[in-house]
Amino acid sequence: MRPKYTTIKDIAKALDISVATVSRALRDTHDVSPETRDKVLAVAAALNYKPNFNATGLVHQSTHHLGVLIPTITNYYFSTVITGMQEVAHQHGFNLVLYLTNDSPEREQRIVQNLVRTSLDGLLACVSSRAAEYNHFQELLDESMPLVFFDRVPDDTIKTSKVVQDDYEGAFKAVEHLIQSGYTKIAHITGPKGLQLTENRAQGYLDALRKYNLPVRSDWLIYSGFSQQEGEMDAEKLLESRDRPDAVFAVNDRKAVGAILVLKRKGIRVGKEIGVMGFTNDPISEIVSPTLSTVAEPAYELGRASCQLLLNQLKKNTFVQEQVVLRSQLVARASTQRI
Repeated sequence: MRPKYTTIKDIAKALDISVATVSRALRDTHDVSPETRDKVLAVAAALNYKPNFNATGLVHQSTHHLGVLIPTITNYYFSTVITGMQEVAHQHGFNLVLYLTNDSPEREQRIVQNLVRTSLDGLLACVSSRAAEYNHFQELLDESMPLVFFDRVPDDTIKTSKVVQDDYEGAFKAVEHLIQSGYTKIAHITGPKGLQLTENRAQGYLDALRKYNLPVRSDWLIYSGFSQQEGEMDAEKLLESRDRPDAVFAVNDRKAVGAILVLKRKGIRVGKEIGVMGFTNDPISEIVSPTLSTVAEPAYELGRASCQLLLNQLKKNTFVQEQVVLRSQLVARASTQRI
């Protein structure tokens, strides 16, 4: 069990003031009166409060370490994002410290709760795909830890900066490409329900179908995970239908590859009989046969933008919430060629 530390919530409760006021007082910002600041410091001392290194009003030294919280490091997308982050961090004299959650909400929560007392200057975080709540991140913000979310981000209950790609636009373009290639019965195998990334891509899929007056069927929209194996399972489920789709849009390339493997095992010609569209532009999309049409995500640029936004935040005395949205690009290959 973690030792119980005094937090700024305890100080706020003792003084009957807001957590935000305590945080500002500890950082000695201009919008807190000297009297309030003195009261906060007195109670902090009485409760043996130990500020973390991010309380910049009290500790002016930087450790030049930035945390990066990610679900996995083994796939192309996240390794490319980290490369972009590393480039920017290195240019500014910072090191990255990686924390892997294995896409587990429980592990994510434990890691984040233990980060409260570390000497990190800030955190870049991509949330677990199955997380149900994000209060542990609020604890970091309450303790003045600069935080930027990237790629998979929580809802707007956590007020901090975010860097994402335009998942809606990318999905809309992907489905529109399938339609313009001659497919009319398009299914979508997507990620976990409720995740913002998943919902944005699903909405782009649905809106493209509606724009072209094509059927929207609940059994052709399948929520699951992000793995190749889940792509195979989703494709098997689609093929069990008597009225099977003539195209599959997958939430990422790994699931698209899973669908291709299932189609090939069943002797179904990919592209000619059933088109397959991915989302990532993983190198495997050019190796698999037939080559995979996809939406190229700006992974490297997203990594750079995320790290730069966090470094900008470290330089400012007052926090301004920002959201950066990057555009993706359609890449047409053989898996969506009907002729």
